[in-house]
Amino acid sequence: MKSSVVPAGCLDSVDIQPSGGVPESLGLEQSAESLHSIPPHPLGIKPSGNQYTSSLNSKSSIGPFQLFPDEVLAIFLEYLNSSTLRFLGSTCKFLYAFCRSDDFWKSLFIDSPQSKSGSFDWRGTWRSTCLALSHDQVCRVNCDFVFSDVLYRPFLCTHTSLEPYTTNIPRANAIARLENLSFDEFSGRWSDKPFILTKPVHEWPVFKSWNTEALLHQYGNIKFRAEAVDWTLQTYVDYMNNSSDESPLYLFDRGFVDKMQLRVGKHQSSPSYWIPECFGEDLFAVLGENRPDDKWLIVGPARSGSTFHKDPNATSAWNAVIRGSKYWIMFPSSASSPPPPGVYVSEDQSEVTSPLSIAEWLLGFHAEARKTPGCVEGVCNEGEVLHVPSGWWHLVVNLDASIAITQNFVPRSHLAGVLSFLKDKSDQISGFKKDVVDPYGTFVERMQVDYSELLNQTFADLEKIAEVRKRKWDAAVGNTGEESGGGFSFGFGGDDSDEEVP
Repeated sequence: MKSSVVPAGCLDSVDIQPSGGVPESLGLEQSAESLHSIPPHPLGIKPSGNQYTSSLNSKSSIGPFQLFPDEVLAIFLEYLNSSTLRFLGSTCKFLYAFCRSDDFWKSLFIDSPQSKSGSFDWRGTWRSTCLALSHDQVCRVNCDFVFSDVLYRPFLCTHTSLEPYTTNIPRANAIARLENLSFDEFSGRWSDKPFILTKPVHEWPVFKSWNTEALLHQYGNIKFRAEAVDWTLQTYVDYMNNSSDESPLYLFDRGFVDKMQLRVGKHQSSPSYWIPECFGEDLFAVLGENRPDDKWLIVGPARSGSTFHKDPNATSAWNAVIRGSKYWIMFPSSASSPPPPGVYVSEDQSEVTSPLSIAEWLLGFHAEARKTPGCVEGVCNEGEVLHVPSGWWHLVVNLDASIAITQNFVPRSHLAGVLSFLKDKSDQISGFKKDVVDPYGTFVERMQVDYSELLNQTFADLEKIAEVRKRKWDAAVGNTGEESGGGFSFGFGGDDSDEEVP
């Protein structure tokens, strides 16, 4: 079960009303016009703060388990199998409520032979699917006197409307919207900026023919990757259309072109789609079959998406929405700027810690984020494509059921950043085949053949940057240059020096 820190004041201040209304004291980004009601929990569970006005508390019936905070109890229950969860849940209402939590059953089912088969009957919840229960076979014990933030938080996040967070975007934050760009316009002015193009995707054949029904008709029995599982498209769509997960599984498949027998590129006979003109140059193309993964099909229900991250290997990306719409919020990254509010990064940037779900982040940090310098946000609608520059933090969430195609690429304006990443952060490289033992060396070797002048100029620029940084360091430590040696070593541009990389 997911355990996390609940934003201060979010739950304890909720006065649970019979109607399920949420008072203005909740403190969220909600105006009188956009206040959205949270329905009553189906088992009657309430936030922990409500115990202080109640004459009864079901936790008093759980014996020695009372010694443990709810977070510790949840961790303990993660180790139990199906039969033990059912037995423990039959002992009292408090443990019944905990053992009904779908997070436990999700873990059990994903590891089961049924899930690994890729095709099964989805029954609306992980517990019902795991136990093969029909809707009529699911009992619901009234748990009105169970008070737990650990149990109530996922329900609150699932039923928190996205509308207050994804509308009324401040003009200063709005991502630029353009009809189209040429390659020269992109290279000259826009390669470092997020933007949305409204025209190119409308010309794609897949835009004119793809929807959920059409994909099911053609590819329903084909397995696609959805995070940790490989399910048939039919099974995934059944899940997508009937799930109340706080963070729904997100279909994100890198092998879709071959699986669907698509033809990519205008040069193909009867192409399925092609790269928008302005993104046409991709320097990783010199690697041929040794290039890292670069294309993905993305399908997901409303509320699915990705928490804050940067794209792999310092690449840029474009994300084209075929059906549905997506909300994006983005921040530039540099040595002098902190990560987005609520996001914590290790010193070498190899580990990122943030709220476990998108809704948690919206509840706790969105208001602060909108006021943070550099923040940009926008909605990429059906038939539009969004550009993600190299190194930018971004969070994306589907506003409704969506189908999209995304691709990562290396424009020449970001070659220096990619070379620096591959050389200085080899432990963070991803997507290359196992037999590519030296991605940096392999890339440099191929660039020398196809783009030697560009590569040599980039190396010269990186050397200048290294010299500037060395002079700054010498000045900071009082090194006059009379003493040689020392333990300081300069790489191309590690330590997140991208604000100085051309």
